[in-house]
Amino acid sequence: MYVLLGIIAFITVYALFQYFYQKRVVKALTQEEFIQGYRKAQLIDVREPNEFESGHILGARNIPLSQLKLRFKEIRPDKPVYLYCQNGLRSGRAAQMLYKKGYRQLYHLQGGYRKWTGKIKVGK
Repeated sequence: MYVLLGIIAFITVYALFQYFYQKRVVKALTQEEFIQGYRKAQLIDVREPNEFESGHILGARNIPLSQLKLRFKEIRPDKPVYLYCQNGLRSGRAAQMLYKKGYRQLYHLQGGYRKWTGKIKVGK
């Protein structure tokens, strides 16, 4: 019984730590705020290629979270980075990975692509 309570407590503390760490690392933007800044930034879609091909924000580059460790050098650290995924979870993780590599101007779309109502492109 105590072991189970300990595990639950550990998971809760870890989840809270991740939540507050992510809030410090990346700024979540509403769609309106995202639209105001993403044209002057690097717009990165961290979803998998099949998700990207089914539709993405106009002007986005696809660097899937699963490939980010190998491809982070494709992203300039001196320019703002606007990230998005399907619902906001993967873009938050991507921001944490980039932060550890020295990137500081990190933003992600609140609610992700599924809440996006702006311009999109389908396929290549």
